[in-house]
Amino acid sequence: MIETPYYLIDKAGLLKNLEKIAYVRDRSGAKALLALKCFATWSVFDFMRDYMDGTTSSSLNEVRLGNERFGKETHAYSVAYSDYEIDEVVSHADKIIFNSISQLERFGEKASGIIRGLRLNPQISSSSFDLADPARPFSRLGEWDVSKVEKVMDRISGFMIHNNCENADFSLFDRMLSQIEDTFGSLLKQADWVSLGGGIHFTGEGYPLDLFADRLKAFAETYGVQVYLEPGEAAITNSTTLETTVLDTLYNGKHLAIVDASIEAHMLDLLIYRESAKVQPNQGPHHYMICGKSCLAGDIFGEFDFPDKLKIGDRVSMQDAAGYTMVKKNWFNGVKMPAIALKELDGSVTIAREFSYQDFEQSLS
Repeated sequence: MIETPYYLIDKAGLLKNLEKIAYVRDRSGAKALLALKCFATWSVFDFMRDYMDGTTSSSLNEVRLGNERFGKETHAYSVAYSDYEIDEVVSHADKIIFNSISQLERFGEKASGIIRGLRLNPQISSSSFDLADPARPFSRLGEWDVSKVEKVMDRISGFMIHNNCENADFSLFDRMLSQIEDTFGSLLKQADWVSLGGGIHFTGEGYPLDLFADRLKAFAETYGVQVYLEPGEAAITNSTTLETTVLDTLYNGKHLAIVDASIEAHMLDLLIYRESAKVQPNQGPHHYMICGKSCLAGDIFGEFDFPDKLKIGDRVSMQDAAGYTMVKKNWFNGVKMPAIALKELDGSVTIAREFSYQDFEQSLS
C-alpha cells in the first residue's frame, strides 16, 4: 500500500488520449508536441514518445528537459530570453520561436544554426478568463502587425499562434482559424511551418476528430506548411488522480473532511481559477466539504456527495489531476509532497518518485 498523498498516473487513461492524437496525426499530417508547461512528468515520456513528435517549452529548463528526457523534435519558446541563457537554449532546440521582433533582432544571429520562428497574436481567443487570455488588451504575447512581420520574413521560416484555451468547440476553433487566415494569410503563404499551439480539447468525449483532422489538412495544403499542434491537457486529461486520505472530520454548519493534501500546494490551478476539484461518482446521501490540511482558510477541494459517511482513514481520489498540477506543486506550509506513482497497463502500480524532508530543505537555502 502506497502512503498518501500521491499522484497516480494511469497509463490506460493516458493511452486513450495518445491514440486519438496518433489518429489526428495520421489523418491530417500534423505533428504533435507535448506542451511541457502543462505536463512535464518525464517518467512516462518513454510511453508517450511513440504517439507524439517531441516537445515544446516555455523556458530554458523545459527545453533542456524536452531534449534530454523526451527527444525527437524540441521546440523552444519563451516570452523573453536573457543574455545568459540564449546559447544554452539554442544548444537544446531544433526550433526557436521568438515572442517579439525585438527578441528576434537581439538573438536571431545566435540562433542562426537552427530553425527560427515568431509568435503571432491574432487578437482573438477562446478564453473566458482574462488571466489566461493571450489576446487580452495590451497583451505581450506575440506580434500582430502584418507590415512589421513582413520586414523580418527573411529571418524566420514559420509561426506559432496560440489562442485556444480549454476549447472543446470545434466550430469555434474553425471560425477562429478562418479569422487567422484572413488576418495573416499573406504571411502564412511565405511560411514553411505553423504551430497552432495548445488548448484544443480534441481528445475529449464526442469531439469530431475527422472534421478537426480534415480542417488541419486543408489548412496545411492551402498554405504549403507543416502544421504543429501543442497538446498539453489534451494529452493527459482524465489520466491521473491525486490520492488522499481523510485525517479528520468535523461539523461547523456543514460536514467537513480534512485530507492529507492541499489544493494550494498540490492542485494550485483550481485555486487560481476558483474551480472545484472532481470526485467520482459524486453521488449519495452524505454531503461533505473536502478541505486541505494547509493553514489557508480557502484550502478547499470542493463539496461532494458520498454513499457513506466519511471516517478517518477513508480514501478520497481527486480526478483529472495531471494538467497544471504536478508542474505547479509547491512546498507551502511544508505539507508533504505527493509521491508520483504509475499504474501500468497490466494494473500493477509502481512508485516513480517519492519526496523527502531533504527535498523540502534543499528547495530553499
